[in-house]
This record gives sequence, structure tokens and C-alpha cells, in this order.
Amino acid sequence: MKRIYLVAGARPNFMKIAPIVRALQAHGGLAFKIIHTGQHYDRDMNDVFFEELGIPQPDVFMAAGGGSHSQQTSKIMIAFEELCQIERPDAVLVVGDVNSTLACSIAAKKLDIPVGHVEAGLRSGDMTMPEEINRLVTDSISDWFFVTEPSGIAHLKKEGKPDSAIHYVGHVMVDNLLYQAEKLICSDTFSFETNTFKAAHQVNGGQYGVVTLHRPANVDSIEAMVPIGEALKQIAHELPLIFPVHPRTRGNLEKFGINLGPNITLMGPQAYMAFLHLWKDAAVVLTDSGGLQEETTALGVPCITIRENTERPVTVEEGSNVLAGTDPARIVSEARKVLRGEGKQGRRPYLWDGKAAERIVEVLARELS
Repeated sequence: MKRIYLVAGARPNFMKIAPIVRALQAHGGLAFKIIHTGQHYDRDMNDVFFEELGIPQPDVFMAAGGGSHSQQTSKIMIAFEELCQIERPDAVLVVGDVNSTLACSIAAKKLDIPVGHVEAGLRSGDMTMPEEINRLVTDSISDWFFVTEPSGIAHLKKEGKPDSAIHYVGHVMVDNLLYQAEKLICSDTFSFETNTFKAAHQVNGGQYGVVTLHRPANVDSIEAMVPIGEALKQIAHELPLIFPVHPRTRGNLEKFGINLGPNITLMGPQAYMAFLHLWKDAAVVLTDSGGLQEETTALGVPCITIRENTERPVTVEEGSNVLAGTDPARIVSEARKVLRGEGKQGRRPYLWDGKAAERIVEVLARELS
């Protein structure tokens, strides 16, 4: 039986491989191993996701840990190369755009092992984003491209990829979202850390907003972070906000001496289900996360993206996402539109139907037969 290595290393990878694992288990014709690179290594950022999402414990944990981009990428490459030489897989499947995606695709191709890239073809056009480098390099050497939206097809064709290698399958992140949202209906949410805030602010029909920020361009300099913080404080005068804070973002808030005020509730990073429970009923989500742009679009939640560009344009063209940039006045203006009932509704894009992973497995089974 042909064997595939599924590579996961950072928080978004976990949600993306979960439906692929389920689809492989249901198919039964392909063996697989989950390779956890350890790119994110504290419990809040990975172990809990394996438990919540029903993903089997990793077959291999490489414990790459932190370091600079080059240090982390090189550690993962070395460890993954050694693993592939010990027990050579028939294919490697990488997801998203993190350092693990880049490192494992390079190591596999150097060993002449075919690579499939899930979320292929996404482009922001911003070469200052580490993720954009990872996307470009991974797609330059992959064999199969699993695409989430029309822009991905256009980019890959422009870059000379053959039509036969491009597969428009939908979105595994949405597969997982719909699966978990269904589970949430029957879940006990009382113990979620987010539940106290949500319950308190939904009394008598009250509303709230959710914030996430982690992009270096937004949080790694005081010049960028102070104006964004002022915009959030201004919005919070009209709508209470809750902000699960990424560890690096929290460190920079402290380092820069930024106080977001009493109307913004800060808490630590949340497990997937607790966070979904929180944002799915928010009046608005303010974020710089690519994945959250897509998830809010899938559930029709108004989203304001605090970035100058997006590699997921379908969320703006068809979905509920508005690209506001980083100008504080624009961010506040878009939030006020939502509060006035003028927020963008949008629709769920084509093939975001919960069956992307099944399509991916069908392609892999055909290509590896």
C-alpha cells in the first residue's frame, strides 16, 4: 500500500490535516503517517489541537522548536531528510505556508519524492511576508497543486504550471470548520475560557467583537502597533472587544508600553473549539490572519482585515471580508459600518462545501496508483 507523509508543524496546519486524515481513513486505500515538525511546541499552540480535532497522535515528533526563520527551516530540513531516508514515503503532502511547509517540500524533492501542496497558488504580492516566500518556493517545486480559490489557479498558470497538475478542490480549512461547528452544537461550552465573556456580553442581545493580530508588519514595531491599538480602543468605546493574544504580540504590547484600555479584554491563545465558540457569534472580527479571513467568510461573519493586501482575494470578492489596510480611520470606519448594519455579508465560495479533503485523497489515490 502506498504511504503518504502528512506534514504539520504550526497551529493552522493542525486544522488543515484533520479532514485529510479523516478522508484517508475513510478511503482505506492509502497508508499515511502524521509528521509533526514541532515548529510550534508549547501545549497551547499544538497538543490541544490534536486532542480536540480528533487527529491521531503524530507518528513522528521532530521537536524543531524556535529560532530564526533560517535556523528553524534548516533544522526541519535536516530532520525530515533523515526521516525520509530511513523510511521512504511514496509522497509528501504539505499544507499552507509555514516554515515546515517550505522545509519538508525542499527535503522531499531533493530525495526525488513527489510533493503535493494544499492551498497552492495563493499570492499576496508582498515579498516582505515570510509566508509569501514559503508559498512561492513550495509551489515552484511541487508536483500536485490543490487549490482553494480561482486566484490560485490563475497564479499557477501564470507561473507555468501544467493544467494536469492543478486541482481545484475547495478548502480543507472549511472542511474542518464545518465539521467542528457541527460538533460544537452538542458540546459542553460552559468550561471554555471564552464562555464567561461571551455570555456576559450577549445578555439582552448585546454584541461584541473579536480581535487577533500576529503579523510582524503589524506587531513588531511601535510605529505600526500604536496606531492600530488606537483604532481598536476607539472601536471598543462602541463595541466591547475580546483579544486572544498571540505570545509575540503580548510581548510587544508590554515592550512598547501599549495599554489597550478597559473595553478590550485580553486573554491567552485559545484552543480551536473555544475560539470558534467565541468568534462565530461575533458582530465583527478584526484580524490579520489569513485563515480567519476564510473561516469568517465560510460562516458569513463580518471580517475586517488589518493588512494592505491579502493572498485570499475570494474572501473580499465573494465573502464577508473587507480589506481595510492599517490606516486607523479606515479600520474604525469599517467597524462602524458593521455596527450600523451595513457590514458586508457575502457568500460562501464555490466548492467550500466540506468535501475538499475527499477530493484531495481521490487525486492522490489516482496519481499514486
